[in-house]
Amino acid sequence: MSIEVKVPPLPESVSEATIVTWHKQPGDPVSRDENLVDIETDKVVLEVPAPEDGVLAEIVAGEGDTVTAGQLIARLEAGAPAAAAKPAAAEKAQAAQPAAAAATVANLDDLSPAVRRLVAEHGLDPSQIPATGRGGRLTKEDVLNFMEAGEGSYDEPMRPRGAASAEAAAPAAKAAEAQPAVQAQPTPAGERTERRVPMTRLRQRIAERLVEAQHTAAMLTTFNEVNMKPLMDLRAKYKDSFEKTHGIKLGFMSFFVKAAIEALKRFPAVNASIDGNDIIYHGYYDIGIAVSTPRGLVVPVVRDADQLSMAGIEKAIADYGVRARDGKLSIDELSGGTFSITNGGVFGSMMSTPILNPPQSAILGMHAIKERPMVENGQIVIRPMMYLALTYDHRIIDGREAVSSLVVIKEMIEDPARLLLEV
Repeated sequence: MSIEVKVPPLPESVSEATIVTWHKQPGDPVSRDENLVDIETDKVVLEVPAPEDGVLAEIVAGEGDTVTAGQLIARLEAGAPAAAAKPAAAEKAQAAQPAAAAATVANLDDLSPAVRRLVAEHGLDPSQIPATGRGGRLTKEDVLNFMEAGEGSYDEPMRPRGAASAEAAAPAAKAAEAQPAVQAQPTPAGERTERRVPMTRLRQRIAERLVEAQHTAAMLTTFNEVNMKPLMDLRAKYKDSFEKTHGIKLGFMSFFVKAAIEALKRFPAVNASIDGNDIIYHGYYDIGIAVSTPRGLVVPVVRDADQLSMAGIEKAIADYGVRARDGKLSIDELSGGTFSITNGGVFGSMMSTPILNPPQSAILGMHAIKERPMVENGQIVIRPMMYLALTYDHRIIDGREAVSSLVVIKEMIEDPARLLLEV
């Protein structure tokens, strides 16, 4: 019996999506609920599972095609025995071999649109990436595993590695060690090269929202600096017992989330948003945490963060970090939020002016911790310092409120006991 595989319902306000990666090819046996294909919207990547056991008979929409909700993308022969699949035992046996023995791809024209875009965006040489797909085909997973093994450019506080992901990356990591390092090829004298790659839907959406923020909000940024030594000493003292008790590492982000919440409680306008001619003051604290992923920047939201413990916040952030990297976040987890925090310091940024995440009215920017000479009690001492930046919408937040709220965050971080006492 032939079963049609269609695009699932898309999130609200999303009209179309793009086929990113087919995990099965015509003739491959499939199991019920096994992921067949990844479909990318401008917010999340959706997985389309197999409705029944059987064999994938036909792919109607290929990688890179634009599709809409309910559109036919494949046909499945339900209940067909595995023997009905086209002979591919030898190919699958080869694909199951360690990645070190896998084939490689040398021509960009042989790549799928999704893989071609990922390779181009990160300046990778496909001939250096072990290919584990059928017939020596380079898959999206091959590229991501290669990047994870060789580059490691994700947001460190937001990317704890699980055992499963470590095992999955191990074969590719061994192959990467066996391969020569990827280096930029010198450009011959007089040659001027260019390459054109399509923007991903997520990148298009990010561009739209950033331009929207600049066109609609009266953005202004105020700066301060914070002495991180008290917090670093506290973390060093309790990090081992904290991890033993709660099963999660103690990072800096939970302290900044708690400090920001205290500032929002004292200055409600910083936690507000504009809707037409009205100001909406939110009586809850949903904090967005910006996460850098291979697909672009996403901002999952920690709901009711004021009601969570430090361990609860750290666990939520860690979970979001892993699932953001794997494209497993849902629309609900990326929607809403009353205030955001972004940490450019993990990439080495000393100072920046973060852009608002509409319709929020403020965002906190953290930066790199650097030792600098400071004056304390008339003496010059060396302290680990961090610059803080608060970008706010001047339409509803006055300078006094913005500056004062950033001072509250500074005071809480420099004297962490105040977070417990709420003073």
